[in-house]
Amino acid sequence: MVIHIELPDGSKKQFPKGTSGYEIAKSIGERLAKDALAIEADGEVKDLNTKLEKDCKFKIFTYKDLGGKKTMWHTSEHILTQAMLKLFPSVKMAMGPSTDEGFYFDFESDRSFTPDDFPAIEKEIAEIVKKDLKIERKEIPVKEARKLFEHNKYKQEWLDEIEKNKEPATVYWTGDEFVDLCAGPHLPSTGKAGTIKLLRIASAYWRGDSKNKQLQRIYGISFKEKKELDEYIKLQEEIEKRDHRKLGKDLDIFEIVEEVGPGLVFWLPKGTIIKEALENWAKETEAKWGYKRVSTPMITKEGVFHTSEHLPHYKDSMFSPMDIDGEKYYIKPMNCPFHHMIFKARTRSYRDLPLRLAEYGWCHRYEQSGAITGLLRVRSMQMNDAHIYCTREQAVDEFIAVIRLHEYYYKMLGITEYSMELALRNPESKKYHGDEAMWKEAEELMMEAMKKSGVKYTVINDGAAFYGPKIDFQIKSVIGREFTASTNQIDLFMGKKFGLEYTGEDGKRYTPVIIHRAPLGTHERFIGFLLEHFGGKFPLWLSPVQVRLMTVSEKFDSYANSLVEKMLEAGIRAELDNRSESIPKKVRDAQLEKVPLMLTIGEKEVEAGTVALRTLDGQVKFGLEAAKFIEQVAENIKSRALTFKI
Repeated sequence: MVIHIELPDGSKKQFPKGTSGYEIAKSIGERLAKDALAIEADGEVKDLNTKLEKDCKFKIFTYKDLGGKKTMWHTSEHILTQAMLKLFPSVKMAMGPSTDEGFYFDFESDRSFTPDDFPAIEKEIAEIVKKDLKIERKEIPVKEARKLFEHNKYKQEWLDEIEKNKEPATVYWTGDEFVDLCAGPHLPSTGKAGTIKLLRIASAYWRGDSKNKQLQRIYGISFKEKKELDEYIKLQEEIEKRDHRKLGKDLDIFEIVEEVGPGLVFWLPKGTIIKEALENWAKETEAKWGYKRVSTPMITKEGVFHTSEHLPHYKDSMFSPMDIDGEKYYIKPMNCPFHHMIFKARTRSYRDLPLRLAEYGWCHRYEQSGAITGLLRVRSMQMNDAHIYCTREQAVDEFIAVIRLHEYYYKMLGITEYSMELALRNPESKKYHGDEAMWKEAEELMMEAMKKSGVKYTVINDGAAFYGPKIDFQIKSVIGREFTASTNQIDLFMGKKFGLEYTGEDGKRYTPVIIHRAPLGTHERFIGFLLEHFGGKFPLWLSPVQVRLMTVSEKFDSYANSLVEKMLEAGIRAELDNRSESIPKKVRDAQLEKVPLMLTIGEKEVEAGTVALRTLDGQVKFGLEAAKFIEQVAENIKSRALTFKI
């Protein structure tokens, strides 16, 4: 009996029933068989040696694929567990999955482990890898599995669930030395796990529930080659240096005050300058693109969110209501319904469309404490929001214009690594509102816009908003960290819910298409991204302090102060450092604060009416005419240039 498999390129092959994934890889090529780590059959990742019993869509995962890496990392976690049990037999293993960035192992122990223990553990890990022990999957009765793990309460709890589901227990043996309860998949042997590195240790609750026992957690990662690990470690060091939380503190950008609450950002003076510079740029740009600014309240009666259906759909992400005069009011988690109210407040004609309403609106969302991360996930945020109300005929061009606006912003900020994900609904899911015809039309409009725009995108099924398809813009910082910068939607649902109408050219009443867009996302997330992207070295126009003057002695302060005044008049953020410190010390301090332009003022500069310039990126120039320098800096700021050249 034969089975038919379909490969990723669409080609089909025929094999005897019971052929393993490894045998299929070998039939394609010896090199592929050597590099193969796991397979995917009809979307499910399985062990390489899995025997195929039916027709399927088939993939082979190697070290280059995330599926292959995650299989390697899963096995690396088992190897770590095996090493821990050999060195510390009293440790009770709990669980340890792979992640998209490595793996971790949770365990219970009376001993508190630290990174100082890592060298000994890594030495034992290397021995297990060197032995190239065979890894074998077995399905056994739950009763037999209970005997294997009779002294481990965590495994017994997992077995309770397996038994409840009336499933067999799956265990993996590593040679004859180690066995664990696990669904897999895993590598064929330990020798394929490469170089394993332990990264850090933390605490974690069993199953993520603070009511359960607190465990210890070791994080790690592995690579096929040691040089890949070395590159990873170097990148991690750069990531640590660019971490927006560290830079935010070092550069006095923002603060999170524990007494006030998690996810509530205090913008310090320098951070406020960055925030306002971005906001002013967006307002200036969007005015040229035909947007009208509005400002809306922070709270509303609950009826507004019942109309929008956010309350039944989005309630878990909203703060609890307030009782005001016997009525429930909610603080807004989004601006959309408020802009709809502005549209509804006046009689509208087709001549008024497209109507583009923009607001840097404050929103508050309830995020779980464990999900809050610096500026990237907060509870209070200010969003570069807008809603475009237009006719069906205008919708495609308006959405393309939204894409072009994103591209303009990204180009100006030197963001070259970005991608777009088109999220559509899953017709089988009940989470989506509206009828079939509405969704069909909305998705067709968006698909037409994407096609005409010429941009590349990937399609994500079952990722749409509950009221319409959306495009997510994913941007990458220079260190490769990916951020969801903005979400943009075509909405044929809310207009009907709110009773929004305009009079068409034929005198009939129509519901407008609504486009939701926020190219710069929230101040919080976007500035967090920019901190990491620029490493704190902002372009001149975004830098909180653009020029710092440093005098050799106090007798040159008068000249320096006169230059500061001229710079301030020219719209340059300049300040004087006249401390009784050496110039090298002043320069070093300015560099640590990421000040882009540093001017040294001494006797020669005063006599000649010049300045001596040092830039943060290492350019040095003496004898620059002060007036021309001020003019050049002002022009650079006005043009919002990415770099400054002498």
